[in-house]
Amino acid sequence: MDFVRVTTAAMLGTLIAVCWFHSTARAGEQSGKQQEDAAFIERLIGQMTLEEKAGQLTQLGMLVTPTGPVVDNKGQKPIGIAEVGSLLGVYGAEVTRRLQREAIQGSRLHIPLLFSHDVIHGFRTVFPTPLAEASAWDTDLSQRTARAAAVEATASGLHWTYAPMVDIARDPRWGRVIEGSGEDPFLGATLAAARVRGFHGKGFPDTSTILSTAKHFVGYGAAEGGRDYNISEMSQRTLEEVYLPPFRAAVEAGVDTIMAGFNEIDSTPMHANRMLLKDKLRDEWGFQGPIISDFNGVSELMQHGVASTTQEATRRAFNATIDINMASADYATELPALVRSGQLPQSLIDDAVRRVLQTKQRLGLFDDPYRYSDTTREKALTSMPRTRALAREAGQKSIVLLKNEGALLPLPKNLRKLVVVGALANDAQSTLSFWSAAGRAEESITVLEGIKRAVAPGTHVVYVSGASPESLDTSGIDEARRAVNDADAVVAVLGETADMSGEARSRASLDLPGAQNALVAQLHSTGKPIVVILMNGRPLAIPTVDKQVPAILEAWFLGSEMGHAVADVLFGDVNPSGKLPITFPRTVGQIPLYHAHKNTGRPPDKANVYTSKYLDEEWTPLYPFGYGLSYTTFTYGVPKLSQRQLTFDETLTVEVEVHNSGQRTGDETVQLYLRQDVATITRPVRTLRGFSKVRLAPGETKTVKFLLDQDDLALLGDKLLRFVEMGTYQVFVGGNSSTDNGASFEVMTSAQLPERYPAIPHLPHESAQR
Repeated sequence: MDFVRVTTAAMLGTLIAVCWFHSTARAGEQSGKQQEDAAFIERLIGQMTLEEKAGQLTQLGMLVTPTGPVVDNKGQKPIGIAEVGSLLGVYGAEVTRRLQREAIQGSRLHIPLLFSHDVIHGFRTVFPTPLAEASAWDTDLSQRTARAAAVEATASGLHWTYAPMVDIARDPRWGRVIEGSGEDPFLGATLAAARVRGFHGKGFPDTSTILSTAKHFVGYGAAEGGRDYNISEMSQRTLEEVYLPPFRAAVEAGVDTIMAGFNEIDSTPMHANRMLLKDKLRDEWGFQGPIISDFNGVSELMQHGVASTTQEATRRAFNATIDINMASADYATELPALVRSGQLPQSLIDDAVRRVLQTKQRLGLFDDPYRYSDTTREKALTSMPRTRALAREAGQKSIVLLKNEGALLPLPKNLRKLVVVGALANDAQSTLSFWSAAGRAEESITVLEGIKRAVAPGTHVVYVSGASPESLDTSGIDEARRAVNDADAVVAVLGETADMSGEARSRASLDLPGAQNALVAQLHSTGKPIVVILMNGRPLAIPTVDKQVPAILEAWFLGSEMGHAVADVLFGDVNPSGKLPITFPRTVGQIPLYHAHKNTGRPPDKANVYTSKYLDEEWTPLYPFGYGLSYTTFTYGVPKLSQRQLTFDETLTVEVEVHNSGQRTGDETVQLYLRQDVATITRPVRTLRGFSKVRLAPGETKTVKFLLDQDDLALLGDKLLRFVEMGTYQVFVGGNSSTDNGASFEVMTSAQLPERYPAIPHLPHESAQR
């Protein structure tokens, strides 16, 4: 035995020595390669004229015409693709190869182009919109769908996507709420990091790695009145605690570029906000990648009233370290003159160009400009069966069961007659939603088609449009009512069309648009069992529908496999597990309404009129953040704490037993919320600090464990320094943000923590089940 141990130790020592030698050699090779790459970039910058440098910081928008892609000059000075650094809005392996060849052969220094596009929730295969996918509360899923989107997009010649959008949004009137992960910075930051990792995959120089962009920096989701492009008015504390954490998480995850927002913060438009772009993002956080404007965002500084000419707008934006001007020739036109007149230093231009060239170098484009433009690869990797299967899985997990009175759902597949009503049921384009990239409506499965494929052969499925979200016309409602008279069940597909949510799609009303409420009223009057399936890109105010129908599924816009995913849940092949990532109000008048609100000195009390509430409406949401039912039921034990008293630097273990008390296997997203009872500054009534998804068979119980440490307990004090304060805290663990299943503990010591605060503000610990 001694001989074995000694021999093993000797072999291990030899192995370590060999590994050390090779790792040291590799490190030396890597260091040498990095030095060589850096020297190459510096030589290239040294050879460039001022105009060529300005061109690298210019991005042209492209229009796809019947005769091929052309530059979208928008009345600006004509500029050719050989004179710029990147193109927006064109893809396809053959097309990008041709344009790349044109740019390289037509330019003096043969610098390759970057091809960019908005790959938001899939490319040819379209996945659920980001808000929908956030309902899965599944970081692995978000990483896998981003990975699949990157594979398809890069196979089509793209290098760069403008995703993930990580704006926190608490006003559903804002149309772009559809593009983010909802109202909570903890959940939003977790999913932001997952999507960045997914876009990267194995990392550069793998040709399925796509450049990621965190947008829109910062506070764009807080647009006043929910009106897109509007100002964002907030305190520095709110900015730090709510809106910055997802961006910090993206930076920590290695995001490649950042896009500035259209909004302003503290009377300074983001495209000119040096304090946040340079001081915060670059200097404090250490972000080294390019910052790009949003579409025409630099010249819009004139509309903001902080610049009178395009030259002045260019100077202010560039001085704020916006490196690339999207879809505009202003940088190419104005930057050389600004440098020659001494208004901008040459070194600032060189820094920006260096960031752009280094990005191209990371992609391997200087070695092979055409490595992303391979038609064979494009054909092989587009719309693969496994990608479609992933889209179906993502759709299933994104559906939220809002109501199931009398256990109406799941429906049996062998009904005699099933009537499907609603224009959206047969609207393939709306399944894809906004920013559907290369998705094709003819390849998407509608809800109606999914239902027809799922039912038993003998089931008679009747479809009647009845009413449309786009019209107040009620003439089709009588036909729908007649059709359901002898039906066994009715499925009403209601909500918004694809064009009602997204950029520039703000709505003053959150009601069901068109004549859809009238349709529901008539269906309700028949007494038939009704299931409502919602297709929408934002929370809708549906209190009347909630009262009139026994079952509601929030299906959002689920992408290419929407119909299959909906049918899987509707008929019980899949047990719904989604949870809302954003609060559903009863009426638009309650907005803003979110779970992590402050308590006020007069919290709402029905018995006291002089408290914070409405005269004509409840103050509570229709469906709270984190809410979602299942076809089974879950019961929670009281949280068990590893200790009731701890010092600021100790870790608290929170354990809770979760029991499947129903008859079906199901997944439950266990959520942990924290509240500090008394602090030197006011705190939210509760904040999300952990979540974990657990699968339970009928009758099964598992223990879910969370860890809370000083980063979870910390607050920003009166000087925005991080503190853990002495005092009592409440922890709540349950199935949504309104749970009262809690326990208390006390922190016995206080301390100031390092100023560099975590990203999420704290990435979730790996929760354990046993």
